[in-house]
Formats: sequence, structure tokens, C-alpha cells
Amino acid sequence: MKQFSVSMALVDYIPVVFFCLASLMLIKDLQKKMSKASLYVFTAGAFLVTAAGFLKAGYKLLYALHIGDFLWMSEQFFSNQSLGFLLAGVGLMMHVMSKNERAYGFLPTMALVGIMVVGLGAMDAALCSIANKMKKRNALICFIVSFFLCLMMGYLSSKDFDKAFMNWIAQFINIAGQGLFYLGVRILHKAGL
Repeated sequence: MKQFSVSMALVDYIPVVFFCLASLMLIKDLQKKMSKASLYVFTAGAFLVTAAGFLKAGYKLLYALHIGDFLWMSEQFFSNQSLGFLLAGVGLMMHVMSKNERAYGFLPTMALVGIMVVGLGAMDAALCSIANKMKKRNALICFIVSFFLCLMMGYLSSKDFDKAFMNWIAQFINIAGQGLFYLGVRILHKAGL
């Protein structure tokens, strides 16, 4: 039996909301600066990550409220999040690279980890590049630390999450990672991204 509480499930929504708000802000700020293709790829990726997070948090909430064990809501998370981060990262890299020069499931777990790391790395690298050009070192630091906290989440995802303490550890790391991502995007937004 999984040890999900209602409070844990509700806390699980916090990093999803941070990521969603940061993504919406990026879409708004960059929509006239990005090509349609890069904007659509980023938006699709951000949507997948957000939807995956909301479904996973919803799964925990429904389970904690004893409404049901809708396992598909949990099982979809890793595949959709990995693909979403990949698309979001590719979309942002297409934007950054177009400024310099023109360049453009059901997979094994390690492949999904690789896809997620590549996508997340590409997304954070593009945002670090933008922050550096805007001379916003504090945003740059937010994106770097957020990236490493998200990597910790990848490591933790290989652990047993049926116990409450593992979920709480993951919750706090995820909140910190997505909170820093949101803060970095907010800094760029306020600086006129």
C-alpha cells in the first residue's frame, strides 16, 4: 500500500504550477521573437510536462482520498515528462541557435532518463545563454541549480516511492528545482525578455 496523504498530494501540485507559470511566461515573452516552429515545439513540450505533472499529482490525490488507484495517471508521468522536456529543450535551442546560425512511449527507463536529461539540459542551456546575454547572473545561477536539482529528481525516480519519506524528499527537491526555474524565468521576464 502506498503512503500518500492528501497534504503530500496537494504539495505535489506546487512544482507543476511553478513550471506551468514559467512556461507561460516564456511563451508570452518569446512568441514574437521565436520562429513559429520553435515556439510550437517548445509549447508542445511545456504542455506535455505540465499535463504529466498534473496527472501524477492528481493520481496521488485520488489515491489519498481513497477514490481509486488510477495507475495509468502515475505510469504516464515518466514517458510524457521525458518527451516534454526534450521538446521544450529542442524548441528553445532552435530559437537560440537560429540567432547564431541555422541549425536545427514506451522506451526503456534509461532511454527515457537520457531523453529527459538531454531535453532538460538543452532547455536550461538555452536559458543560461539568454540570461548570460542579458547579464542576469542571478537568473543564470537559478537555471544551473534548478538543472542539478532536476537531475537529483531523476536519480530519486529510480527509488521506491511507496514510502512517504521518499515522496516528501522528492517533493521538496522538486519544489526547489521548479521554484528556481520559475524564479529564473521571472528575472528574465522583468528584465524585458
